[in-house]
Amino acid sequence: MPDYPANYAALNRSLWNAKTEYHVQSEFYNVPGFLAGESSLNNIEMELLGDISGQHILHLQCHFGQDSMSLSRMGAHVTGVDLSDKAIDTARRLATQLGLDTRFICSDVYALPEHLQQQFDVVFTTYGVLGWLPDMDRWAAVVAHFLKPGGRLVLVEFHPVVWMFDANFTRVEYSYFNRETITETETGTYADRTAPIQTTSVSWNHSLGEVLGALLKQGLEIEQFEEYDYSPYNCFAELEQTGERQYRLRHLPGKLPMVYSVVAQKRS
Repeated sequence: MPDYPANYAALNRSLWNAKTEYHVQSEFYNVPGFLAGESSLNNIEMELLGDISGQHILHLQCHFGQDSMSLSRMGAHVTGVDLSDKAIDTARRLATQLGLDTRFICSDVYALPEHLQQQFDVVFTTYGVLGWLPDMDRWAAVVAHFLKPGGRLVLVEFHPVVWMFDANFTRVEYSYFNRETITETETGTYADRTAPIQTTSVSWNHSLGEVLGALLKQGLEIEQFEEYDYSPYNCFAELEQTGERQYRLRHLPGKLPMVYSVVAQKRS
């Protein structure tokens, strides 16, 4: 694992605090539609979750909580967690506005056992989450800690092949393997490329072997693994829509994996 700056979490918290205001106002997140009853969840995770009515779900890295609240609307008892205090404040306000009992906690993933004493039927985390964490072994230990015996991890994540490329997918810029800490300065944000903000991010690329190996070390059993040649979000450059909530690279259609999913169970 590469060395990384001790203040990486503070830098990333500042980044997500800056982005939250613009994300809430963006067409990308469509908060008016969400408030009117639309679900923010995609078919990939809906199919993996199945019937969750009455289940207790821990949603790690929930941003400002739309997916957490969508899970609550499906009848689950949901706790959402995120590093960004502005995102969590927004999530709590929206939950109150909607009359939902979704609970939100502001915490770094690694520190969560210090702030939450409960086990869950499902640990849920999706899309652009793992890259903000340097150590998959520590992440998997947190997942295992919060799962009940027989409980499931449902992970849907952008494929590590995607993060190898430059922003326009014209050349390989980074390793597939976690061999470097990636520090970048960005203007705007994926949800609003014209947003007048400049942010510094610290991230890592985690290979499939690193992620799955970390879960296996914790004794979790991999029940399901899939790869997908599309993104359900128009969040990268050079994408074109090819179906409902399906976006593929315009110049490499169907040639790269863009998303993968894992369902892993904690042994009873």
